[in-house]
Amino acid sequence: MDQGAVDTAGDHASATTATAQRPEPEPATPPGRTRARLAVDLTLLGIVGILLVAAMWAAVSAVSREYYSPTAFVERYLELLSDGRAAEALAVPGVAVDSAALDAARLPENASQALLRHDALAALTGIRVLSEEPDGDVTRVTVEYRAGDYPGTTTFDVVRDGSIGLAPTWRFATSPLAVIDLTVTGSMVFDVNGFSIDKRQVSPDGADANPLVPVPLLVFSPGVYSVSVDTQLSETPGVAILSDSPFTEVPVQVHATATKEFVAIVQRRVAEFLTSCATQEVLQPTGCPFGFVVADRIASTPVWSIAAQPAVSVDPDGGGWKIPATDAVAHIEVDIQSLFDGSIRHVSEDVPFLVTAAITVLPDGSASIAVSGPDTF
Repeated sequence: MDQGAVDTAGDHASATTATAQRPEPEPATPPGRTRARLAVDLTLLGIVGILLVAAMWAAVSAVSREYYSPTAFVERYLELLSDGRAAEALAVPGVAVDSAALDAARLPENASQALLRHDALAALTGIRVLSEEPDGDVTRVTVEYRAGDYPGTTTFDVVRDGSIGLAPTWRFATSPLAVIDLTVTGSMVFDVNGFSIDKRQVSPDGADANPLVPVPLLVFSPGVYSVSVDTQLSETPGVAILSDSPFTEVPVQVHATATKEFVAIVQRRVAEFLTSCATQEVLQPTGCPFGFVVADRIASTPVWSIAAQPAVSVDPDGGGWKIPATDAVAHIEVDIQSLFDGSIRHVSEDVPFLVTAAITVLPDGSASIAVSGPDTF
């Protein structure tokens, strides 16, 4: 009986120990707090998602502006001009034009493309986009730059031209080319930004080109074009034209002046010609701009000399040159016999006259001088 009591007591002790070692269950979380925590987590995830989408959109927008926007399109064109890559700039959509487009814009449809090349491009620097303004289907992009030493601002009209995948493509709505109507007097040959051009090579009339008829030349816009003449016969310090308005016409006149060397040659040739005239022992030297008229009979051989040679100047005359009327003086020594009474008198007289000359520039670059006068005998 006692043993059983002992065993029963031991079993009770074991049960008590086991009960004491069993962990007590945690209190249950109220349902309201679980929903609040889930809402916070979802909110945080939403904010992260929004930030990721915004970052992606910003990245896409930045790439679009950098490579696929109207501004990027215009900047690419200007970079090509800045690098002197004329052929690639001409291939940009909307740049090249044909005679029909020129005629529709009331521009010379036969304008030469001689200046649309690397050799005729001047430096284009300091390019900066000022604005990009949509206007219906057209986007106007305004840029500033320096063309050579000249600051300029140009606005380009750009329109959509399809897409490549999701990226839009663009083209110029109005070609950025312009036309220079160039008239050069005093020379058929001239330089544009150091690139030499013969008027007869770019004129629609070819070898029959009229020196006074303007030559239409297509040029890139923006750009500066310096026209000058530097030959053995003529020269000019140059005229700079800033082409800053797309698809417009700019009339330009360049007047070359004769070089000092050329004027000296003409002076010498005229003096030689007049001296040769003075060797003719007649009252009216043939083909010469001076002579002497008498009503009586000459009693001695006339002797001519040039008392004062003309101080010639040389002026442009179309593709050639001319000597404007210039004063000179010849001197004659001759005996005159009167038809009335047979008396003889000695004449020693200065004979003023005017000298003019037409100077033709020959194909080999030499000049032909035809001296004359208002009273050529």
